[in-house]
Amino acid sequence: MFGKKNLRLSILAFLLAATAGMTGCHTLRRSAAFGDSPTELTKVNLPEHIIAPPDILLIDAVTLVPRPPYLIKPLDAIFIQVIIPDAEKREDASSLIPGQPISNAFRVEPDGTVNLGFDYGSVKVSGQAIPDAKKTIKKHLLERFSKRPFDVVATLVESQGLQQIRGEHLVEPDGKVTLGIYGTVNVRGLTLTEARAAIQTHLAAFVLEPEISLSIAGFNSRVYYVLFDLDGAGHQVFRKPITGNETVLDAIAELNGLPGGTARKRIWVARPSLADSGCGHVLPVDWKMITSCASTATNYQLMPGDRVYVAVDPWIRADNFLAKALSPIERILGITLLGSSTVRNVSGSQGGVGSGF
Repeated sequence: MFGKKNLRLSILAFLLAATAGMTGCHTLRRSAAFGDSPTELTKVNLPEHIIAPPDILLIDAVTLVPRPPYLIKPLDAIFIQVIIPDAEKREDASSLIPGQPISNAFRVEPDGTVNLGFDYGSVKVSGQAIPDAKKTIKKHLLERFSKRPFDVVATLVESQGLQQIRGEHLVEPDGKVTLGIYGTVNVRGLTLTEARAAIQTHLAAFVLEPEISLSIAGFNSRVYYVLFDLDGAGHQVFRKPITGNETVLDAIAELNGLPGGTARKRIWVARPSLADSGCGHVLPVDWKMITSCASTATNYQLMPGDRVYVAVDPWIRADNFLAKALSPIERILGITLLGSSTVRNVSGSQGGVGSGF
């Protein structure tokens, strides 16, 4: 009697497991909401990128002139040139010492000085405006080379703030990029054109008519996902950056193909939809046709946020379901048999001891 009941229970469990794998997204047809979705041979340009954390922006300064009066700071670059009016030779036009011209961009050292060369020495210019720095440099040189008339030209080539603006900038979790001493700018939710205008508007409070170039060095917020159903052991999820050219085949190839135990007939692409849309927006994938016949009909071009879902083999699902369903019964039967066996052994032992004496 128990064997027949156990058999009926096993069959019922198997049917439940098999039908459970056919519910939900597995039986849905291609959603009409997507129309003719782009595939391998009909790719389209992705929508304009919307900046979000953790994108990386590349900023370059085209025109950044500090508002006067600008005080020189360490790490600024100053172009300094000595002009000698009565120079007969062109190469001596900027040389107080033969063969040692002063006509170059000099970096202001961390201690606030500029080093004009071994024979000319260093001059402290930090904290001075450009006209004052020019007078300081000329005074320093006159103390050593007062016999020859000359003049000094000094202009700002690059400011410390400019160095902090140029380069790669991470969009932080609060949606802002840091521009060094010029503060932060919120760029979340903006396009490149809008972000460029917002940064230039912010810099206008510090520099004259700022102009920058802006591009994206890392599209870190634009990704797609590949999910493998492990049936009972959770889901294996892979997050990959999207470049705008990936297809379903590319996504699986990035992960070295399909792992064992997956159902090749149960693969689809699910796209983000409204909260009340349910599971209706899916694109079924014919993996056999893509790989064996080079069909492009279901080798869809992936869009930001797409989920490539690979279901588990239904036989493995059924086997796991049966194992879960029968495991408690097996344990109960094991305990019962163990108890019965223990009772028989104890009874037999007691009888054997009595007969032995």
